[in-house]
Amino acid sequence: MPKIVFLPHQDLCPEGAVVEAKEGETILDAALRNGIEVEHACEMSCACTTCHCVVREGFDSLDESSELEDDMLDKAWGLEPESRLSCQAKVANEDLVVELPRYTVNHAREH
Repeated sequence: MPKIVFLPHQDLCPEGAVVEAKEGETILDAALRNGIEVEHACEMSCACTTCHCVVREGFDSLDESSELEDDMLDKAWGLEPESRLSCQAKVANEDLVVELPRYTVNHAREH
């Protein structure tokens, strides 16, 4: 079973975390199942960027992002080449190291 190492995040997991993931489940599902409350304002429908993450290791094991995901990622704060929406990135058979950005853009919360 692949593991996801979540790097320390000031609010979501200050000590960092190592969780087991099921092949085919999203990074977001694995995080939520393990008590890491990553924002997901659009309820995982690929319509916002609140679940943006950066896959520091294991990025190449993920399926390619869709055109819709790429369009959404263009709006994400702190976009990097290894950025993905955690609601869309499905775990394969390789361990991942994931960084959750310090900031996120949540238009619903800002109004």
